[in-house]
Amino acid sequence: MTGSAQRPLLFLDVDGPLIPFGALSQQYPTYLTVSPPHAEANPLLSRINPDHGARLMTLPCELVWATSWMDDANECIAPRLGLPQLAIVSWPQAPETEQQDERDGLHWKTRTLVTWAAGRPFAWLDDEITNKDRAWVSAHHPGSALLQRINPSRGITEADYRALLEWLRSIDATPPSSAS
Repeated sequence: MTGSAQRPLLFLDVDGPLIPFGALSQQYPTYLTVSPPHAEANPLLSRINPDHGARLMTLPCELVWATSWMDDANECIAPRLGLPQLAIVSWPQAPETEQQDERDGLHWKTRTLVTWAAGRPFAWLDDEITNKDRAWVSAHHPGSALLQRINPSRGITEADYRALLEWLRSIDATPPSSAS
C-alpha cells in the first residue's frame, strides 16, 4: 500500500482494550507515564500499559480514537501511551437508530465506523464487538475489515496484536488493481 490515504484505519476503543477492567490500579509505575495533572483524578488511568503506545505506533495503519472518551482520549490517554494527537470519531446523535440497533443486537458504534471508513480497510479493537457487528460490516462495507473483540478483563494482548498484524499483512499482500 502506498500513501497515507491508502493506509488502513485502526479504530481504538479505550475502556476494556486500553483500560482493562481486570487490571490492578497502579500496575504500571507512574514514572513510565505522562498525563495532564487533572487526569490523575481518574484512578482507571493507572491500569493503562504504556507499552501499548510503542506497539501501536509501529503498525502500518492510521490510528483513530473510537471511544466515548472523545477529546479526553487525546488529553488523558494519548500522553500516557506516548501517542500523538489522533483523529477522533464523532458519534452522531441518532437515538432512534441506536435504539433499533440495540434491539437488533448491533453495537451503537458499528454504523458510524463503517461510514467513517468510507470504503477504506479498517480494524476495530473493542470489547463489545459481536457476530452481529461482523455480519453487518461484511454486508455494508466494501473494504476489508477486522473486528477484533478484546477481552475487557485483560485488555489488548499479544494474541490480539498477532491477529491485527496478520490481517494487516493479508491486506498489504493484495495486489493493487491495475488501471488500464
